[in-house]
Parts: sequence; C-alpha cells; structure tokens
Amino acid sequence: VQLVESGGGLVQPGGSLRLSCAASGFTFSSYGMIWVRQAPGKGLEWVSGIYSDGMFTHYANSVKGRFTISRDNAKNTLYLQMNSLKYEDTAVYYCAAANNRLCSSRQDCDYWAQGPQVTACS
Repeated sequence: VQLVESGGGLVQPGGSLRLSCAASGFTFSSYGMIWVRQAPGKGLEWVSGIYSDGMFTHYANSVKGRFTISRDNAKNTLYLQMNSLKYEDTAVYYCAAANNRLCSSRQDCDYWAQGPQVTACS
C-alpha cells in the first residue's frame, strides 16, 4: 500500500496550490479519503474528507469556501485544491484512507501517507 503526495510548495498569501495523493495497493474506489495537516508546533487538524464515490465532501470551518477536495477513482488519485491561501495554512499535509468511511486520526485510518507534503505561505 502506498499513498504518495505531491504538489506542495511555497506561495504568497492569496495564492493557490493543488495537492495530489496517488494511491496504490488497495481498492481506492472503496475507500473514504481525507486530508489532515499539522502546523508548526501544533497538533493534527482534520482538513477535509470525501467519500468513496466522491458524492459527499466535508470541510473544516477553517478551510471551507477556500479548499476543494476531489478524487479521480479511475486514476486512484485524491486532490486538494487550495485557494486564497493564508499564513495559517502553512503546515505539513497528509492524505489518509479508511475503508468505506471517513477517518479522523492516524489511529483511526487504515492507511496514512508515507511522506509529508509541505505547504507554506510566505
């Protein structure tokens, strides 16, 4: 099982980035997917989740209206489009998966990305 992220980087406030999470080794289309983040010196924050069929999504209040989660089950890939980025969005972002549900923590998820994706506003 692998969850490989890409797309992070350094942007100015107000800018945009799109994170991708490529999945392999499990039936991606059967798994709910989430994005979580950890800002410097802070705990994990649940950011967004999308159910296996992509029909329903959820967002943390802190990103609602600015971030959009999506998935392409044909490509086994999860996305997070981040617009109107703020300093407080600076964090290490992780994607994670859970079978037919949305998970909420590392212990609760079935799979967790191996490597962090850093997004920073400066």
